[in-house]
Amino acid sequence: MKVAIAGYGNLGRGVEAAVTNAPDMELVGIFTRRDPKSVRVATDTPVLAWDDMPTYADKVDVVVLCGGSATDLPVQTPELAARFCVVDSFDTHANIPTHFANVDAAARAAGTIGVISCGWDPGLFSLARLYASAALPQGADYTFWGRGVSQGHSDAIRRIPGVADARQYTVPVPEAVEAARSGSNPELTTRQKHTRECFVVAEEGADLAAIEQAIVTMPNYFSDYDTTVTFISQEELDANHAGLPHGGTVIRSGRTGLNNEFGDTIEFSLNLDSNPYFTGSVLASVARAAYRMHERGEVGARTMFDIPPALLSPLSAEELRAHLM
Repeated sequence: MKVAIAGYGNLGRGVEAAVTNAPDMELVGIFTRRDPKSVRVATDTPVLAWDDMPTYADKVDVVVLCGGSATDLPVQTPELAARFCVVDSFDTHANIPTHFANVDAAARAAGTIGVISCGWDPGLFSLARLYASAALPQGADYTFWGRGVSQGHSDAIRRIPGVADARQYTVPVPEAVEAARSGSNPELTTRQKHTRECFVVAEEGADLAAIEQAIVTMPNYFSDYDTTVTFISQEELDANHAGLPHGGTVIRSGRTGLNNEFGDTIEFSLNLDSNPYFTGSVLASVARAAYRMHERGEVGARTMFDIPPALLSPLSAEELRAHLM
């Protein structure tokens, strides 16, 4: 199958690596809104102008979109679904129904497949919550993220006047994790479940107190959390906070038995050296599934809930039954 990448940042590099290493995929192009001559990629894949994408409609089986969820994907995914089968990692949970509807309309009109919101959350964690809640209908879900770098929260800090650079870590509260595992089904507030650690490089002469106040009171990002702000040099940030690790845990605790006499816990967790490279690997597997679904004649929008698991794997059904069942 022939795959193209739309957008080449951290996630695009992750998809590039995953597709290059896949036995059944060929990476035929990387489309960018920048000057293609200015973009250096890790492989010998051609870098192509974004506006030339329509001319590749008969040369690409699936386009993997690697833009941001705030402004890129809500526009780009429906637009490209009108020409290509597409996969994206749209992760604004509250807006997924609207995004799905927009992509579904475009894909159905064009006869394509558009798989949205793939990655690990939403994505693999969504599947973990579904499987766990189906197996334990009498119970409660708990999702913890981190310890890891939140790229969106880091970007929000960098937009504050006087900030030169920043990294923000989301950190689960250990006591909350253990309470979720205990089977007592505690009610946990946002503040009780996670803290946020901010490492900030301030511009020379900036008002540090004003920056800290702007961070800890920022609605939707920090105001609902216990947040610490540490000012460091650019050299220290580059030396100690250059990576993009992440991870997390989904826990479902519930009861089984005729009288709910048995306590059970299901747990699914990830520990990632590189968030974008892992997410890129998930997107590549979903691109395979999108291609196969389209070959079957399916059209419209899908999420990972709608993909038969076997379609994600390069192994045949016989091999899966022999080795993974």
